[in-house]
Amino acid sequence: MTTTGGPAFPHSRLGSDADGMTLRDYFAAKASEEDIGFWRPTGRMTITASSITGRPLEVPELRTREQARYAFADAMLKARGA
Repeated sequence: MTTTGGPAFPHSRLGSDADGMTLRDYFAAKASEEDIGFWRPTGRMTITASSITGRPLEVPELRTREQARYAFADAMLKARGA
């Protein structure tokens, strides 16, 4: 289970018990296009058939944009020790 880092805005007008955006959600929303591009590769490779030659081809696995945003957010939480 991934930590959420707690509420992003704990002192809102709704009170401290109000459900809202977590710090993880906030970091994911703030990920720049450059951050998303950096976190898209998973570090794993997949063997697939080339659409041109039909031969096996090793290509990097990619996360979706949303998965990349949360990978970035998880790294931010880890860096701050949350």
